[in-house]
Amino acid sequence: MPYQPRVAILVPASDYYEKWQPAFARKAAALTAAGLVVEQRVWTDPGDLTGYELILPLFTWGYQRDVVAWYALLDRLEAEALPVVNPVPVLRWNSDKAYLAELGAAGVAVVPTVEIAALDEAGLRKARAALGAEEVVIKPAISGGADGTHRVAPGAPIPGDALGRRRLIQPLMQGILTDGEFSLFFFAGKFSHAIVKRPAAGDFRVQEQFGGREADWNASKAARDLAAAALAAAPVPPVYARVDMVGDAAGRLHIIELELIEPSLFLHHAPDKGAAFGNAVVAALFG
Repeated sequence: MPYQPRVAILVPASDYYEKWQPAFARKAAALTAAGLVVEQRVWTDPGDLTGYELILPLFTWGYQRDVVAWYALLDRLEAEALPVVNPVPVLRWNSDKAYLAELGAAGVAVVPTVEIAALDEAGLRKARAALGAEEVVIKPAISGGADGTHRVAPGAPIPGDALGRRRLIQPLMQGILTDGEFSLFFFAGKFSHAIVKRPAAGDFRVQEQFGGREADWNASKAARDLAAAALAAAPVPPVYARVDMVGDAAGRLHIIELELIEPSLFLHHAPDKGAAFGNAVVAALFG
């Protein structure tokens, strides 16, 4: 029987609220087809990981709710020199959306963003003026699944959970309401597939738990080029990546987020159903 490396996928605890198992099954199937033996370990209490050839943080969902535990895990993986994909420097860099400022400084089109260390009404007024937008989106710098993300109408007050907290302020991008949010997927630096995610009527959030829905999308060359430029800013090339982008009122695309830690990869939309993903992980293991 050929040698089959053991890999650990880090997953949430059994009582985690989001439905992650269907996406896990698709990723595990792609990795198994590539010749790997897949096992689950709970990311908040993974135990001894030294027996695995590779650790994949593909379902560390909820890390934004326990940031201390998340960074402690990264510190541990680094200190023990455990093999991780994506590599720990990428995970650490991608954990905090301050990387958007880095992308913007490098000339990558990103959603305009103002960071405020302790949000108050004066800060919000200044942010609106700097952005030239009265309707804005407020979000934590370390976030996921639209946790703590609010659409704030002109003149509306700061949501209670954001008051006095470090927050990012962005204009509400009209494209997300008219066309949706676009996600492009890359494995080992090569484009795989793309989807468009559209919010439910009356909402701006595209996540499934808020009624969002997705469909295949034929990514333009401009979209692929923008995604590649954003990924080039990562500390090291990511093995797997999802690049989320939205259009402005004129239709010009802007990066809203890079998902390099625990992204939904929507492998059921990939033409090869995830073979490129599995092969990229194997290549990283033996490369």
